[in-house]
Amino acid sequence: MALAKVVLGHGSGGRLSRDLVEQVFLKSFSNPSLKPLEDSAEVKVGGVTLAFTTDSYVVTPVEFPGADIGRVAVCGTVNDLAVKGARPAALSAGFILEEGFPGDLLLRITRSMRRAADEAGVSIVTGDTKVVERGKADGIFINTAGVGLIPKGRCLTSSAVKPGDVIIVSGNLADHGVAVMNARDRLGLQGGIKSDAAPLNGMIEGLLRAPGVRAMRDITRGGLATVLNEVSGACGLTAELEENSVPVSPASRNACALLGLDPLYVANEGKIAVFCAPSAAPRALQALRAHRYGRNAVVVGRMLKEKKPQVRLVTAIGGARVLLMLEGEQLPRIC
Repeated sequence: MALAKVVLGHGSGGRLSRDLVEQVFLKSFSNPSLKPLEDSAEVKVGGVTLAFTTDSYVVTPVEFPGADIGRVAVCGTVNDLAVKGARPAALSAGFILEEGFPGDLLLRITRSMRRAADEAGVSIVTGDTKVVERGKADGIFINTAGVGLIPKGRCLTSSAVKPGDVIIVSGNLADHGVAVMNARDRLGLQGGIKSDAAPLNGMIEGLLRAPGVRAMRDITRGGLATVLNEVSGACGLTAELEENSVPVSPASRNACALLGLDPLYVANEGKIAVFCAPSAAPRALQALRAHRYGRNAVVVGRMLKEKKPQVRLVTAIGGARVLLMLEGEQLPRIC
């Protein structure tokens, strides 16, 4: 079906985003590196395998508890490289600025980017700036791209996930999305909810010292439910998720209940899903929990033998329901 027009939901990271990519961008740009549609593309240059990624950030507000648009931009790109097994080497940063944007706020954002890059051990080596008329850019938009080296012999891809593989989540879900909404709408939600935005490449390098990890995904727009649907589609298997095992802080869980949100679909900026062989799960958990960004890592489910690409949630009362990809736009301007 041809795309009639772009709607807000096409930026959700869910089903409409997937439709937009498949109906427009894959048709126009299709090539072997793009086709897997993972967090980074693998590109071979001579005898070297690189991971390459890019992302644009349109968060409103641009500052919120725990992070800001600049930190999210750096961390998001670093994490997209790291989940492909790459060691981030360099980033670019492009800025679209609206006329009248406060200079002191821009300086705070760029300094935050530098701190995040320093933490990740990567440099921002090139960039671009454009300024548009007042009212045309919602203050500031940032695009970051990154390149990283994938060590020889390392291959992580969703299509490699096998029946019986364990699904691990590196920590509490939904904090980023709830923190942004709380700040945007001045909801006054209590509990110290902060964005989880963090560079995860150090944690991931420690994880990959343990063999048996088949794939990793960055849990951002569309949340864990959408990520599991993407992986399930790539490997052709059913993913089973245990509702009681999904880690959500009490504050974020209560906020989601109050706002009518499902934590499984809320955006994160510092969490990954890991798919590994059952025998590798204990070492993988140990490696994740040894790092400050993975202390709450838990097993949340497994891949079944059923050759049917879907996600099944085993509910807290013992029932089961199918989790679809995110429909529409749950939380606009979230990352």
